[in-house]
Formats: sequence, C-alpha cells, structure tokens
Amino acid sequence: MVELYSDRLKLRSLKEEDWPYFLALNLDPEINQFVRIPESEEVIRKKFIERSASWLYSSGDWLTLAIETIDSGEFVGLTGLHCQHFEEQRAEVGYLLLKEHHGKGYASESLQAVVDWACLRFEVHKFVGHCAKDNIASARVLEKCGFQLEGVHREQFKIGDVWLDELSFGLLAHERQR
Repeated sequence: MVELYSDRLKLRSLKEEDWPYFLALNLDPEINQFVRIPESEEVIRKKFIERSASWLYSSGDWLTLAIETIDSGEFVGLTGLHCQHFEEQRAEVGYLLLKEHHGKGYASESLQAVVDWACLRFEVHKFVGHCAKDNIASARVLEKCGFQLEGVHREQFKIGDVWLDELSFGLLAHERQR
C-alpha cells in the first residue's frame, strides 16, 4: 500500500471504489485524444484489476496511484510510474486527470510527489515522460517539474488513422526541484 502527500493532495494505491473514476478517465475521448482510442470496458476492467494488485518496483509493472484532494477527499485523477530499466535506474512517469481538475496544478504537484518519493525509495537516477507533441498541457506539466525535452519521435504512435509525433522528456535525479 502506497500513500504519499503533497501540500494539497493525497496519492494512494487504487481501491475498488476508484473503479468508476478509472473507467470514466479511460473512456473519455477528450481526455484520451493524445493517449489512445478508448478501449472496451472489459479491457479497462482488466487493467484496473492489474493496477490495483500489490506492486513491486522491479516488476516493470505500472504503479497507479489515485490522486485526491486532502481537504475534501475528492478524486482528481491518476498518476504513477514504472521501472523502465532496473539496472540503469530509469523510471517512466505518467498522469491522467479528470477534466474538471485540469489547470489547477494538480498534475504537476502529484508528479513532483512521485518523483521525490521514487528518488528516495528506489534510488532512481533518471525519470522519463512521454506525450504527444500536440499535448501542450502535458508537456507543460513535465517542464514545470524540471523535465527537459530530449527528443521528438516523428509519427511514433497511431490513434485511429492519425499518426502522432511523440515528445520525450528526461529528468536526472540530481536536477529535480526540491
């Protein structure tokens, strides 16, 4: 069970009562416009079960944490990380927020909490983050947390019939904001 805190947020392991929010986030075409075509409820449920299970960093599986406000306990979204390469001490980060919580700084605040925790807990040397080139808000979150643009992968992934360029960002542990 993981539980992290920032000034305004609590990040915690998924619970069964998070299922409706997890489903809503993964079904919303607007939220997923730069991520994927929404999958079937059956596929999303399987992901939820996998990401709700106990987690081990070295497994390479995603740790998915629910984000909620400290003051009201309102569900904000999801954040997390996975070990991309254990020996090279590299982890990938990600986040997905409900539309009504966009633009409030919650993605940056939760990402910063995950980065700080992973540095201390797992001695991560480098964090990576990816987003579609057109996802300006997501790129801004990474930059706000100190990530630097390291490259553009042209037509890296496809959503429907559209090929999208992907931005790759990196943050070295000793460069992180404290």
